[in-house]
Amino acid sequence: MADEILLTQEGYDAKVIELDDLVAIKRPEVAERLKEAISYGDISENSEYDSAKNEQAELEDKINKLENIIKNAKIIDDKSAVKDIVGLGVKAKVKNLNTGQEHDYTIVGSAEASPFEGRISNESLVGSALLGCKVSEVVSVLVPDGEVKYEIMSVGQ
Repeated sequence: MADEILLTQEGYDAKVIELDDLVAIKRPEVAERLKEAISYGDISENSEYDSAKNEQAELEDKINKLENIIKNAKIIDDKSAVKDIVGLGVKAKVKNLNTGQEHDYTIVGSAEASPFEGRISNESLVGSALLGCKVSEVVSVLVPDGEVKYEIMSVGQ
């Protein structure tokens, strides 16, 4: 059996919407481009056909991956999170004590991580170090660039 994939309800819903879009809209569009490319005749030297086949293969791969994620998804229940403790699906405001910068991070499963949006994976160095920490606690994280210290400023939705 495949490993479960941790997702917030929001992340799960987004994956379902993305899959529906790919299946209902993108797949027919690619099929139509493929059909049009075939109508040009000899496919052995037809760049439109090659391009459409490659796009179709990439699309089907993405659909398969999304179906797998949805099938194996385990929804993170952020409502049962312990107050003032960093957990899955929980937003934490942290201060990088090395730089003085503050960041808002939500700890999520790797399938919906998006560091530029402040959604970090529970499997990442920083995400795994923050899990289980309390407000005011200082956490040291050894990252490729060296040691970074974070202070947990607040925890909550």
